Amino acid sequence: MSVCREVITLQLGHYSNYVGTHWWNLQDASLSYDPEEKPGEIQSDVVFREGQTQGGHVTYTPRLIAVDLKGSLRTLRQEGCLYDSGKDTSVVTWDGNLMIHKESPPTKNLFLEDLDKMDVRFWLRIISAPVLSLSAQVNKPTLGSLSMDTVNSRLQRVQHSYRLEGSVKVWSDFLRIHLHPRTISIIHQYNHDGEAHRLEAFSQGESLLQGAVLDELEDKLHFFVEECDYLQGFQVLCDMADGFAGFGSKVTEMLQDSYSGRGILTWGTAPVSYADSVMKDIYHLLNCTLATVHMANNSSFFCPLTLRGGLGRRPSSPVSFPHLSYDPSLWFHSSSVLALALDALTVSYRLRDNSVPMWQLADTLAVSGRKVVAAYGAVPFPMMHGSSLPDTLSSWTDAPPWKPLSACSEMSDGRCYGQWATLRGYGDQSLISALPPGTPPTTILHSLPSGEDVLGSYIRSFYPTSPLALQLLATPSKLTPPYPQIFSPQVDAQGFLQSPTPSLSSSPVSSVPVLTSLQSNPALQSWLSELHRSTSTLDIRRVAPSFLSQGLESSDYDEALEQLRVLARCYRDDSGGVMRSSSEEEDD
Repeated sequence: MSVCREVITLQLGHYSNYVGTHWWNLQDASLSYDPEEKPGEIQSDVVFREGQTQGGHVTYTPRLIAVDLKGSLRTLRQEGCLYDSGKDTSVVTWDGNLMIHKESPPTKNLFLEDLDKMDVRFWLRIISAPVLSLSAQVNKPTLGSLSMDTVNSRLQRVQHSYRLEGSVKVWSDFLRIHLHPRTISIIHQYNHDGEAHRLEAFSQGESLLQGAVLDELEDKLHFFVEECDYLQGFQVLCDMADGFAGFGSKVTEMLQDSYSGRGILTWGTAPVSYADSVMKDIYHLLNCTLATVHMANNSSFFCPLTLRGGLGRRPSSPVSFPHLSYDPSLWFHSSSVLALALDALTVSYRLRDNSVPMWQLADTLAVSGRKVVAAYGAVPFPMMHGSSLPDTLSSWTDAPPWKPLSACSEMSDGRCYGQWATLRGYGDQSLISALPPGTPPTTILHSLPSGEDVLGSYIRSFYPTSPLALQLLATPSKLTPPYPQIFSPQVDAQGFLQSPTPSLSSSPVSSVPVLTSLQSNPALQSWLSELHRSTSTLDIRRVAPSFLSQGLESSDYDEALEQLRVLARCYRDDSGGVMRSSSEEEDD
């Protein structure tokens, strides 16, 4: 029996909670409800925890701490409803006259209404627990005469009618699962919406982690940590563009001090569209710069996740994918793409067999001070239905099919210090060539004996000298309502491409194959140097004095810029492979 190495997830900021909500919905979709089914490749106990309600019902909830601002929950109760104490809060002891003012509650969208009608958000946890936990040997319950499989089937049938793009205001508007009462923390000093009391500057977030906020976070951390038998570490999703950059920097510093030896994998998130004024644009740049420096220092590695064309003030066009038709301006859409990629990027330390611990993943990539890594992804992986992996890869000879997920383009000269590639969801498709015996292979890929050899040979054709680690999983990322249907008509229900003519069927895409790559490469020098130059050319004392007035010392700011310059130099390749730009030489 494999050992379960638990992971605790922290989501810090509103966009990170958007990405996290999609990610948890994907994890939820992969849970099995059939006790006779063979355990899957993913060990869900790594990120989920088993509990029990006061009524004795077994629950299965994320091992998660989610931090956001006042007004960010709408219809979601902060304490949830699984462990409702049943206290009567309507008892009033005042004998005088009372005048009660009630505010109309926010309206729920169609998806949340359907969940409430079928009570699926409660029964989903109860039903899954007997299958996923060895200690909970109880009969599989049903929702009256309605089984959980029937509930999922009904949701799938009406999935085409969920058009949540206009009704999703916050991340809880599309949350599919129940959360533990200790999961959500709300910072009441700042508002999620409106112009007043906004968490905009790095130092505002830094100063938050003290007093009651610090006590609450430590209490929640201790609760989840003490439940773990073999805690391998923390995966942290944190907003980079606003004041949560400072908050996340302090949180990762606390994790590093309190839980040394554990892995801390930090994913810095940024939406495509954020700033709507010149000053906010400057704040965005400064926050991203400081977040990169501090979170890289405090983490096993730091990986930005964004579909922006860059983190500077004038980014290029958002990332486009050949078989996606998402709206980059909608957080609901862009976060769903990042979550789908993150599902593959994080799979290595969530496997049931042959799992790779967080520290090993980080040690593979973060070598010689290079603690910033870049992510790339093919979402979906463009595999034709009925074809083989060699057929698919041999059609992408000029460049790999993945796109940048960290606003960092790859270099074309094949240099890379380390790479971790994951192909997830090939399903029943052949990993090797199916040519009849005696038929000459059309390419070298068609002559290789295994999927690992095929994918490894293909990637090494672009990176011939770089260290490479590979993982292949048959299980795809399963999509359930309300994941947005942002796929082109050429993608079939299993996420594969149709040939020659797309089917006219309106069946929603229910699973997707994904190819991802985590890289430590010389392109990060240009990326970090550009971030350094964009920030250094700003006279912050003149153009953004309010940024310093929030508590950031000028000396600390200058030191952070110097650390960023030194960090960029770690990625410099002096082998003479590429001529460096004059601006990079000036930085030296």
